[in-house]
Amino acid sequence: MSSAPMPAAEETAYPNRWPALFVLLLAGFMNLIDVTIVNVALPRLQAGLDATSSEIEWVIAAYVLAFALGLLPFGRLGDQIGRRRMFVAGVSLFTLFSAACGLAPTMNTLIVARALQGFAGAMMMPQVLAIVQVIFPPKERPQAFSLFGLSAGLASVAGPLTGGLLIGADLFGLDWRPIFLVNIPVGIFTVIAALALVPSMKGHAGIRHDFGGILIAGLSIVLLIFPLIEGHGYGWPAWTFVMIGMAAVGFLLFFLYESARERRGADQLLPAELMRNGNFLVGTAMALVFFSGVAGFFMVLAVFLQTGFGLTPLQSGLTTLPFPLGVLVASMISGRLGRRWPRERIAVGALTLVAGMTALRYIVHGVGDAVDHWAFVPPLFLSGLGMGIGISSLFQTVLATVPPRDAGAGSGALQSFQQIGSAVGVAITGQIFFSSLETSFGSGSLPHPAFIGSLESALIYEISAFLLVVVLVLFIKSPHGDQAPHGGRTAPPAFVEA
Repeated sequence: MSSAPMPAAEETAYPNRWPALFVLLLAGFMNLIDVTIVNVALPRLQAGLDATSSEIEWVIAAYVLAFALGLLPFGRLGDQIGRRRMFVAGVSLFTLFSAACGLAPTMNTLIVARALQGFAGAMMMPQVLAIVQVIFPPKERPQAFSLFGLSAGLASVAGPLTGGLLIGADLFGLDWRPIFLVNIPVGIFTVIAALALVPSMKGHAGIRHDFGGILIAGLSIVLLIFPLIEGHGYGWPAWTFVMIGMAAVGFLLFFLYESARERRGADQLLPAELMRNGNFLVGTAMALVFFSGVAGFFMVLAVFLQTGFGLTPLQSGLTTLPFPLGVLVASMISGRLGRRWPRERIAVGALTLVAGMTALRYIVHGVGDAVDHWAFVPPLFLSGLGMGIGISSLFQTVLATVPPRDAGAGSGALQSFQQIGSAVGVAITGQIFFSSLETSFGSGSLPHPAFIGSLESALIYEISAFLLVVVLVLFIKSPHGDQAPHGGRTAPPAFVEA
C-alpha cells in the first residue's frame, strides 16, 4: 500500500473509482430498501408480535428519528477520523443490528434494534456522497451522482417487491424476519468489498468535536421530526405545533452558536460558512421539498393499491415498476450531459414530475372498481424520468461549493434535510389522504370512490411541492464544476490506495 496525495480537483481520478462507486451504491441501496421493505411487513409484524398500532408506528419512527439525529455528527466524525473507516464501521453495525431486528423476540426489542440500525445507517450514508465527491474528478461527478438517482428509484420499488416475495415465500417458517436477515450477506460482502476497493482516506485530525452543536442540532431535529411522525395519530394537538415552532428557534440558535464558534476559531459541527452559502442553503431547501413529494407519494400510492383495491405487495410493486425504469433512462441521459445546465436540469426534472403527477391524477380520477395496471405506466414512467433528471443535478449543485475538508459535514447536512423532507412529505400527504378518507367514509361513500378521491387530493401536494422546486431554482447560481468556494481550488485530502 502506497500513500499518494491526490492532485488538484480537475485531475483527481482514483483508479478504482467505478468499482468503489458500486460498493458505495450497494450500501446506499441496502439502507434505502430497508426503509421501504418494512412497510410491506407491518401487518405481519403486528400479528406475529401481538403489537399495538402505536408500537407498529414506532418500528418506522424509531429508525427515521435515529437516522436523522445521527447524520450531522457522524458526517463530521467521518471528516475527522477518515471516511472509509466510518463507512465500514457503519455498514458493519448496520448488518449487526439488522440481525438483531430479524431475531427480535418482542416488539420492544425490535423498536430498540431499529433505532440502533438507524444510527448505523447515519454512520455510513454521509460518507457515501462525501467519498464520491473526493475520488471522482469534477467532469465525472455528474455521471456518478446520476447513479444515486437510479439507486433511489430502484430501492423505492424493489423494497415492496422484495418484501412481498420474502413474506410470501415464508422461508424456513420465519414469516417476516427474512426482510431484516437478508441484509446480513449483503452487509458482509459490502464490508469486504469496501476494504478492497474504497480508498483509505486520511482524516483531518485537527477537527475537534462540537458537542454543543451536536446537542442543539439533535434537540432541534427531535422537536421537528417527532411531531411530524406522531401528529396525525394524535389528531394534531397544540403541542405538535409548539414543538415545530421550538424546532425553528432551535435551528436559529444552532446557526448563531456555530457562527460564534467560527469567530473564536473553533471547529463547527456544520461550518457556519456553509450556512451562509446561498447555493448550499437554497439547495438543501430544494432537497427537503423535492423528497417530501417523493416520500409522501409512494406511501399513499401503496395504501391506495393494497388497502383500497386489494393488490398484494408484489402486485403493487409491479404496478409501480415504470417509475424506476424512468429513473434508469433519465440517469443514463444525465450522466452523458456531465456538468452542463445543472439548474435547468433540476427545473426540467421538477416540471416533468409535475406533468407526471398531473397525468396520474387524471388517470386515478377515471379508475372504477378495478385498477388498470397499464394505465399507470405512462404517468409513472414520466414521473420517474423527472426524478432521474432532477436528483443527480440537485446533489451536484448542492455539494459543488463544499470544500473537500467539509464534505462529510455537507453531505450529512444534505441528507438530514432529505430525511426531514421525507418526514414532512409523509406527514402532510398522509394527513390529506387519511383525513379525506375519513371524511368520505363518514359521509357514507363506498370504499373505491373514497380511496380515489383521497389520492386525488393527496396528489395536489405532490404537484405543488415540485412546482415549488422550480421556483427555488430561480434563486440558485449555477455551480462552476472545479471551483471551490470563493473561486479558488482546494486540493482534496490524501488517500492510501487499497
